[in-house]
Amino acid sequence: MSEYRVAVRALCEFTARRGDLDYRFTPAPSAQEGIAGHALVASRRGEDYLAELPLAATFEGLTVSGRADGFDPTAHCLEEVKTHRGDLSRMAENQRALHWAQVKVYGALLCAERELPRVTLSLVYFEITSQKETRLSETFEASELQAFFHEQCRRFLAWARQEAAHREVRDQALETLAFPHARFRPGQRELAENVFKAASTGRCLLAQAPTGIGKTLATLYPTLRAAARKRLDVVAFLTMKTPGRRLALEALETLTRDETPLRVVELVARAKACEYPDRACHGEACPLAAGFYDRLPEARAACVARGFLDRGALREVALEHGVCPYYLGQEMARWADVVVGDVNHWFDAHALLHGLAAAFEWRVGLLVDEAHNLVERARGMYSAEVSQKRFSQAKKAAPAALKKPLDQLGRQWKTLSEGEGDAERYRLLEELPGKLVGALHKVASAITEYLGEHPEAASLELQELLFEALAFCRLAESFGEHSLCDVTRFGRGRAVLGIRNVVPADFLAPRLARAQSAVLFSATLSPPRYYRDLLGLPANTVWREIESPFAAHQLKVEIARHISTRYRDRERSIVPIVETIAGQYREMPGHYLAFFSSFAYLESALARFQADWPEIPAFAQTRSMGEREREAFLARFTPGGRGVGFAVLGGAFGEGVDLPGDRLIGAFIATLGLPPFNVFNEALKARLEARFGEGDAYTYRIPGMVKVVQAAGRVIRGPEDEGVVVLLDDRFDQPAIRTLLPSWWALPRWASG
Repeated sequence: MSEYRVAVRALCEFTARRGDLDYRFTPAPSAQEGIAGHALVASRRGEDYLAELPLAATFEGLTVSGRADGFDPTAHCLEEVKTHRGDLSRMAENQRALHWAQVKVYGALLCAERELPRVTLSLVYFEITSQKETRLSETFEASELQAFFHEQCRRFLAWARQEAAHREVRDQALETLAFPHARFRPGQRELAENVFKAASTGRCLLAQAPTGIGKTLATLYPTLRAAARKRLDVVAFLTMKTPGRRLALEALETLTRDETPLRVVELVARAKACEYPDRACHGEACPLAAGFYDRLPEARAACVARGFLDRGALREVALEHGVCPYYLGQEMARWADVVVGDVNHWFDAHALLHGLAAAFEWRVGLLVDEAHNLVERARGMYSAEVSQKRFSQAKKAAPAALKKPLDQLGRQWKTLSEGEGDAERYRLLEELPGKLVGALHKVASAITEYLGEHPEAASLELQELLFEALAFCRLAESFGEHSLCDVTRFGRGRAVLGIRNVVPADFLAPRLARAQSAVLFSATLSPPRYYRDLLGLPANTVWREIESPFAAHQLKVEIARHISTRYRDRERSIVPIVETIAGQYREMPGHYLAFFSSFAYLESALARFQADWPEIPAFAQTRSMGEREREAFLARFTPGGRGVGFAVLGGAFGEGVDLPGDRLIGAFIATLGLPPFNVFNEALKARLEARFGEGDAYTYRIPGMVKVVQAAGRVIRGPEDEGVVVLLDDRFDQPAIRTLLPSWWALPRWASG
């Protein structure tokens, strides 16, 4: 076996974990609290104390390395520090056993490096709230620790040899991986070449490529080809929606049909993977959590034999071995060559893949599909709000220990509301209300301490209240020019305080920098400076626009210059919009989509259309459509069929919908897609103007036109498609708007005068 490296933590988690899964609620310290706790413990030690001591050793080709928390060379005592909250006696025995395994491995490495005959090992449990230490110590002979270390290595060696062999065979196969089709589609080779260069040089690529050229395969294939050369540990294909995951898995199945040894894992949300959603996640309640770690080795081996682990395959293997499908997927993500999942697995504050990559120093090739959505998705990841009503209701049933901090929080809510007129439903705050945030911190601490002492009282309501408070407080700690603070009143005692992220770049930049290479791609990534600024892309990011394979004659584009969809003109725009839709339909019957800026606007147009043109089939997207209703809506677009579907721009049918051929022959877009003109968006505009000098464009024009181009992109899906797009607003003729439309469109000549 060629040298295989593993971290101490990963080794022990593989060899020393036993017993049940146990994810019942326990108030755990945050990452920041853990770091601060370790630092405080180290500061209490003597001058000779060595903190974060790097240690490593090799056994039969297996190199084990890590950083011991601290070593006192005078006392010959090696420490492993673990932060916790609440009663230590409630810690599960299998968790304590794992901690002992880690410190014993570190002890073996230390004795070998320093030629020590024996050493004292201490588990130091540091309670965050009281800042008290509980020390469990034992002295071991070096020979005893060495035997323990060798035993852990032997348990892992078979797996390590298998993984090393798999990596060698995988890399050989990837170096000669053939494109799975006889030829590239037009534009597909150019995109693939640019992705290969980015993966090979460790750069970030922002690639705008038209719909229909096969972007999924054109990004996966070259990244995999580069994986062996750049020694990538994993390729992460991240999507915004479930259909994107399906396309990626289909592409990977195509790439592996010649038995290419590629281990693929699909990550899905816990709610979708859980077999017993009505049960708590621990061995006493769920049969798939009981004995999970005892059955994991066989399940893990079965997964390796299976190779391709989409949601269905993971579930099948998990149930065969009586383990939880969701946590089996999390385990197998550690050993995957390709992980397919949602963008939150890398970019969210608690992202699984990013955490694993940081802990195990992975080299990751990142692929982000439909990247134009990442701005808004990331804003949501780094925003939070707290509800006055929720905390007021909680106070009524709260135990005595929580009454005082909840009362203090209630008084701060009242103070925040003082001076507001009854009509002032929404307002922006110049800064965070410090006293209210401080009171919220105290509530979070009080709930955490209470649940630490009374775990049986961990009701879902109390847990949700705690999570809401913690999420807000953690964002409050990093509050700055990347975010705004607002308060919304829904009536007396029903205020909501929010932290709204507006510039996700400050949070995303370190995540992007952590990847060995990153490719963000979409049909709408123009202008590139917008995405560079708001996503925090590296300074050496390359932008490429792939020329469209579609010809201008395939898409007839018209601008209805006699129509204004400005808010003040909405009512009188209905009749000319309806007449335009009906006129186009009568000229060329078939299936069309008509997009509007809101459901209210859509419903008004639909009612008039059905009244004036009852002979033309019409159907509409409705508010809160479920998955089945959405599928039924799309099912009406049958080959050779006719009718007009009314939909909301930026909604479920504005992107990610594939209706090739004559299933869709045209689209009407009765809006520029501009976000509403309101207090928040004007504050956003001012913030973006101050930071980037592009307030109006970054707040209104560019986000709006991304929705327009995405909606129009539903019409031409392949080289044989033809259709029409009618832009129903005179502002589409403005130079600033026309420059944001695709270059291959044959736009009508500019209006004169």
